Amino acid sequence: MRSKSSRSANLRLGSSFRDPAGFIFTRNGQVFRQINKSGALDFDYFLSSGLYKALLEKGLIVKHQKVSLTEKASPGAYAVIKPQTITFITYPFEWSFTQLKDAALLTLRIQKLAIKHGMSLKDASAYNIQFVGGKPIFIDTLSFEKYKEGEPWQAYRQFCQHFLAPLALMSYTDQSLSQLLRVYIDGVPLELATKLLPRKAKIKPGLLMHLVLHARAQKSRQNVHKRPTKKVSQASLVAIVDNLQRIVKKLKPQRSRTEWGSYYDITNYSARSTETKAKLVKELIRNRKFKTALDLGGNNGRYSRVLNREGIFTICADIDINAVDDNYLFVKRRHEELMLPLVIDLSNPGGPMGWENSEREPVEKRLKTDVVMALALIHHLAISNNLPFEKIAEYFTKFAPYLLIEFVPKEDSQVQKLLSTREDIFPDYNSDGFEQAFKKHYTIIKRSEIKGSKRSLYLLKGKS
Repeated sequence: MRSKSSRSANLRLGSSFRDPAGFIFTRNGQVFRQINKSGALDFDYFLSSGLYKALLEKGLIVKHQKVSLTEKASPGAYAVIKPQTITFITYPFEWSFTQLKDAALLTLRIQKLAIKHGMSLKDASAYNIQFVGGKPIFIDTLSFEKYKEGEPWQAYRQFCQHFLAPLALMSYTDQSLSQLLRVYIDGVPLELATKLLPRKAKIKPGLLMHLVLHARAQKSRQNVHKRPTKKVSQASLVAIVDNLQRIVKKLKPQRSRTEWGSYYDITNYSARSTETKAKLVKELIRNRKFKTALDLGGNNGRYSRVLNREGIFTICADIDINAVDDNYLFVKRRHEELMLPLVIDLSNPGGPMGWENSEREPVEKRLKTDVVMALALIHHLAISNNLPFEKIAEYFTKFAPYLLIEFVPKEDSQVQKLLSTREDIFPDYNSDGFEQAFKKHYTIIKRSEIKGSKRSLYLLKGKS
């Protein structure tokens, strides 16, 4: 019998409470999934049907191992499994267009395989997908149920809200509308999506059927608390999934010129300075035994790849969705496994969300690494967003014990560009003010001048 102190070490994840079939919990830093007795039949069939094996062989789902039932976190357990560890959990509103598109296509591919094995996805949430080794992978073992002839796809509406609606909005209206997924944690309401889509999108046969008419049907049934009674044959179900695949594959991002999408084309760096900066980054992180890094304001990943070449897995985050998408497309082309591009606005990264503000964690809790890299970023935070140096320093300590940061002085043309449209109310924006503020939270290990510019690189170590 497990001791009381051991039982108290169980921590059920705030995002894992909606499915009566089971839940995720952690114990001593390890992740487990409990399968409840109510989910036993579907779980057993998932294994015996060959679906799990097929998904595993194709690299579409996380691997798991069965552990002793004594590891259970609560009564009513049928089995306990230990899934493959996902180091960094990301959310759909942090993905670029192509990342969300690939996650959608993965979900549809899995649904087709499930049907072939006599099962169906009962859950098509985008939160069931994570990016590992440069590719999307499915993480929810309990999202499958035994297929019943004539039953419609239970997760159809959820797929449309989590994937098709935001992708259509990003394709025909504006990519920034991906941020609706921050507001609507259960997916973009179809009625809202159809209001925001232009007419040319709404008359497209696929979007007309799966979004516009779907939204109308959903509204007409909003007071009916039961599944539709209309029978759907297996062939029709497969046809619906095939149709969704064709629609999603044709969608392309609505790309407009963004402020930082072409940053490296307009920077005041000379080719020599760029090369020097890359060498300095390499020198400062070499022999530090860093395994993971978070590159904040990393644009399209140019300097993140300096870390990659040293074997450091790097999360490259930027506010510019075009730059992030370009980075992800490069990751796909080169089959890179040490890069994770993400869309993050540091001035408003998003706090705890969902029920009791505990379903989804803030970025600083999910993306903890060995080192934070912040190159050509400090002036955007301090001047564009009026953030004091000390506030910036304090926030960076939440991500990693080390910080590699570039200071960009007022004399720099990029800072002058920011100040050209506003009053200079930043008397402490200088190297002395920067160092004094950051010394409250960090120890300066090394400072290096970037030749050919007035900028400096600092390697800092957190005091706590």
